[in-house]
Amino acid sequence: MPRTRAARFECTACGHATAKWVGRCPECGGWGTVEEAPEMPAAGPAGRSGVPPSPSARPSSPVRLISEVDLETARARPTGVGELDRVLGGGLVPGVVVLLAGEPGVGKSTLLLEVAAQRARAGATVLYVTGEESAGQVRLRAERTGALAPHLFLSATADLEEVAAHVEAVDPELLVVDSVQTVGTPTVDGTPGGVSQVRAVTTALVALAKQRDLPVVLIGHVTKDGAIAGPRTLEHLVDVVLSFEGERHSALRMVRGLKNRFGAADEVGCFEMHEAGIAEVTDPSGLFTGGLQRTVAGQAVTVTMEGKRPLMAEVQALVAKRGSESAPPRRVVSDLDAGRVAVILAVLQEHCGMRLYDRDVFVATVGGMRLREPSSDLAVALAIASAFRGEAVRSGLVAIGEVGLGGEIRRVVGLERRLAEAGRLGVSRALVPPGEVRSPPGLVSVAVDDLVEALGRVGLERSQV
Repeated sequence: MPRTRAARFECTACGHATAKWVGRCPECGGWGTVEEAPEMPAAGPAGRSGVPPSPSARPSSPVRLISEVDLETARARPTGVGELDRVLGGGLVPGVVVLLAGEPGVGKSTLLLEVAAQRARAGATVLYVTGEESAGQVRLRAERTGALAPHLFLSATADLEEVAAHVEAVDPELLVVDSVQTVGTPTVDGTPGGVSQVRAVTTALVALAKQRDLPVVLIGHVTKDGAIAGPRTLEHLVDVVLSFEGERHSALRMVRGLKNRFGAADEVGCFEMHEAGIAEVTDPSGLFTGGLQRTVAGQAVTVTMEGKRPLMAEVQALVAKRGSESAPPRRVVSDLDAGRVAVILAVLQEHCGMRLYDRDVFVATVGGMRLREPSSDLAVALAIASAFRGEAVRSGLVAIGEVGLGGEIRRVVGLERRLAEAGRLGVSRALVPPGEVRSPPGLVSVAVDDLVEALGRVGLERSQV
């Protein structure tokens, strides 16, 4: 009597397998994502694949000494978009598979259509496959953004076999697939976007890229919590994982490297969205600092690190009286860590004698810049103190440092690189944590031990810089 196959269940969000159905995935915590997985082929006597090894089998390529491997096969080719090349490590390597993930509407398709057009204008044959839009919709976007170019082929299909046939017919030098969650194959059970389908499609495209030395760029969706949709193995299959970030109300967009087998994985590229498409921002500090030379109460400037890239950022604060004595004080924080702002408010009140418990405090950044690292603590404290005192921090000054619970100023990483960026933009003075540091010509670094001394140095107490 044949044995009955044991049921097997798999999470559609992360791919975690269990022997029984559960309401919540024990791996990713998703509710209602566990479904019965399709039957797997039985393993044969020769191994898991069931295919016995052939005595006449020969390897497709010979074994070579590592010193004899041709380096030209691993040279990066520029995409024509400098900010993207910065994150990729110089460009696209032959055979590389790149996954670009981001929220809906952030501009992933617009960016990659621009990349495809730039490569096509340089004489390369490019195939753009869209599984989400019609060919007419993509053509309209290309006209609007100026992405019409010779040698740029377009295919509106969601079938993996058709994609492979188009690649065979066109023989492109770059393949863009928008998106990997919409492409499916009838050889694997499940619907497009499911765990098994996404894994099978990605595996096939990776094999296609390696066989033909064809750079492949995949667009990926993200879940509501910001994680890349699909199984976790998706990120392991590809060579490069990029995150495309941006707020809907802001024109700023950032491409952040999460994984890169051919370069640094902590680079950041900056772009700006506008009606005519997307444009590179080679010097983004100007987007985040509107008042470097302006003296207004409640503002301070710092230098943050996005990966290896130093960026100037402006913090603004407003301290106002409560509208009603019975109403609790409001604490409104935008694009900053609300927990760290609360700590800074407590330190200012406890160690600097500022009565903030009965005031409404509003703190925000300029230009949609997100400040999450502790190096911006000192600038946040100066902005709040300046708003509380009603006195402006002098122009041409930046503040860099982490504020401890005792009011002490702690050192941060990459301080010299931050000061070099500040000096390049014309900053004359900088408040920095104690310790030796080399300042660029024209910039004077003032070391402060604690927050009380820092406030005095900028004129909010007794002493001045």
